[in-house]
Amino acid sequence: MTPMPTKPKPTLRTEELINELQSFGVRLVDPSAGAASRRGGAGPSDHKAITIDGMTVMAPVHTAPAFDSPYLVEKPDAFGRSRITRDGAVVAEASFPLGPKFYELTTAEGVPYRHIATLHGRDVLATTVLQTCIRYQSRTKTCQFCAIGQSLAAGRTIAHKTPAQLGEVAEAAVRLDGVRHMVMTTGTPKGADRGAAVLADSCVGVKARVNLPIQVQCEPPDDDAWFERLRTAGADALGMHLEAVSEPVRQRIMPGKATVSLERYFEAFAAAVPVFGRAQVSTYILAGLGDTAEEILTVCERLTALGVYPFVVPFTPISGTPLESHPTPPPAFMASILGPLARMLIASGLRSVDVKAGCAKCGACSSLAAYERGESACSSKR
Repeated sequence: MTPMPTKPKPTLRTEELINELQSFGVRLVDPSAGAASRRGGAGPSDHKAITIDGMTVMAPVHTAPAFDSPYLVEKPDAFGRSRITRDGAVVAEASFPLGPKFYELTTAEGVPYRHIATLHGRDVLATTVLQTCIRYQSRTKTCQFCAIGQSLAAGRTIAHKTPAQLGEVAEAAVRLDGVRHMVMTTGTPKGADRGAAVLADSCVGVKARVNLPIQVQCEPPDDDAWFERLRTAGADALGMHLEAVSEPVRQRIMPGKATVSLERYFEAFAAAVPVFGRAQVSTYILAGLGDTAEEILTVCERLTALGVYPFVVPFTPISGTPLESHPTPPPAFMASILGPLARMLIASGLRSVDVKAGCAKCGACSSLAAYERGESACSSKR
């Protein structure tokens, strides 16, 4: 095998290249390379995990923009190395995380492990404990970007993962594939706990089998006492996701979820940080739904002041959702948010590397960690 040419000199910094890849998507010479991509369903779908400059990112591959993307990822060589080209010019080297070994296993009752939890990024185990949601059944209430019901309808998952199943799969993922942390999210069930109860039970099931850091994700429960209960059950980090930050966008994009007010979110953030610690409470913000950069950064200032890590990602449409034709935000828009946000995080002492588990620690759905890394390097030289 002829060795791959020496590493190309990229014309873009890593964070800029990630912005472009996540905005335009990529075309793959070999779609089977690395871990399998998913179409539809909860979490980062229609994406492929690609490692660039030591960072694993999720790049859209099944979206409409990706089919016409100027970026092409070549077939990996015998050593797993590949190259990314734009209009024929090499811009970066890349590799693909391998498909996990735990996907080959099934439970005693015959449920494939991959129907219980999936690999995200390079070393993150992710699961949607309840694959149903009280808001998803009504188009007047559903989050317009959500595809939580697609994988269930397609038979690629099960409606409720039990604590025992989650513990069994988590132990195997750590043992066989070196998984380092876990994300457990849920569709919102009926009840004032908004999913906190089923997540607490799930944490107990996982921690009974393996000492794996866990982030749980749910809407703010009505009773702040749930934060202590989740922590006692074994949750190491908490995500309560705003997604949109201005009221007009919240009402238009996620009318059901918008019934939980921004004020309640911030009350919950303030109550949760003392329980989990600074940077161990985070929120997911989707840039490109209609909020301005200024609106997002203003909310991020308020969040970081509380010790909450705002994980801002570019919105990527998922096929089969009401927003499947919504455009992704341009790279310049993401840069206008993520550069200032990275400086804000460094100044606040909130770093993704210090997060114990979850989306902010993984970082694959955004270039924020690359901006943060660049800011840290600059600070050390001052």
